[in-house]
Amino acid sequence: MSPADEDERFMAAALAIGRRGQGLCAPNPAVGALVIKEGVIVGRGSTRPGGRPHAETEALSAAGVEARGATLYVSLEPCCHQGQTPPCTQAIIAAGVKRVVYAVQDLDPRALGRPDAILKSAGLEVRSGVLAEEAARAHRGHFLRVTEGRPMLTLKLAMTANFYAGALPGEPRLKVTGAAADDLVHLERAQHDAVMVGIGTVMSDDPLLTVRLPGLETRKPLRVVLDSHLRLPHFARLATTAAHHPTLVITGPDAPAKREEALREAKIDVLRIPYSGKNGRLSLARALKGLGQRGLTRVFCEGGPSLAAGLINEGLADEVMIFTSPEFLQHKGLLAFDPSTAAHLADTRHYRLLRERQIGADRLTLYERRV
Repeated sequence: MSPADEDERFMAAALAIGRRGQGLCAPNPAVGALVIKEGVIVGRGSTRPGGRPHAETEALSAAGVEARGATLYVSLEPCCHQGQTPPCTQAIIAAGVKRVVYAVQDLDPRALGRPDAILKSAGLEVRSGVLAEEAARAHRGHFLRVTEGRPMLTLKLAMTANFYAGALPGEPRLKVTGAAADDLVHLERAQHDAVMVGIGTVMSDDPLLTVRLPGLETRKPLRVVLDSHLRLPHFARLATTAAHHPTLVITGPDAPAKREEALREAKIDVLRIPYSGKNGRLSLARALKGLGQRGLTRVFCEGGPSLAAGLINEGLADEVMIFTSPEFLQHKGLLAFDPSTAAHLADTRHYRLLRERQIGADRLTLYERRV
């Protein structure tokens, strides 16, 4: 195996280790790191829950004296600034590492290429850009928060074979996807900092929005409801379970103060933001920036067609997951996409198709917003 191939192999492993921390590390990125000596892993680490310690120091600590003369693989450029923990560049140099390979440069203004220069000036060999595209995707939430002030957003929508996402008002809830797809949705919830829906979804489906996969029940992403006039019922499952699962309602400036007080008594946090100026709807951009200010880096949206249309057309849906059932709805329902939104998603200037795969009986199509 060539040295370049070996670098890619170990970087892929570092990225896999880092992904385990997604949904746990905000406001910091979920980074993975490996210490390799003579082709053998002597230390591994990932960003710990809450964002620290960092992956590099965890891997170096695990390697101990074996780190001297070794190669460190890390999925993001090591930090060089003093925060709540010392700079990782300092720890790397002190450990006696000979070579550092990182995937992608950090866009945090406190970095801007400085870590690379610090390591090289200390005599270390540095290689960057290994699996950079994959790493940029893994750290997209961190990059968006430090550059645009908002988290990344993954939009999920399920539809029947004839393009319906839900039942019409007043009809029973439409169950679209099978068990395998449902399990994947729960895994996505666990790997995001928040799960977001609109009030329409709450009123029609009364979702719980918790993680209910075996072994991941302790994951509690923030549950977010976009509710411009505070219509969230006190008997909704989101309200009755708010004491045990963090819940936030984002509302407009003129929503009733008494309703806010009642929600806060139910242990629900409330954030007021401006309307977008269109039909009294909340500003989706301001909603996401409000979440970014709270340190969130990854949001999973399970809203309906109306919310999905707004996010896609405003360029705020960074990844779009579409589950398509093989079953047809035998009567009219709520279309997953209006023609304008479908055209926007299909326009390769805005989105590109990443991949398609089968999830049980359902088909998953994954799109990525172009930047």
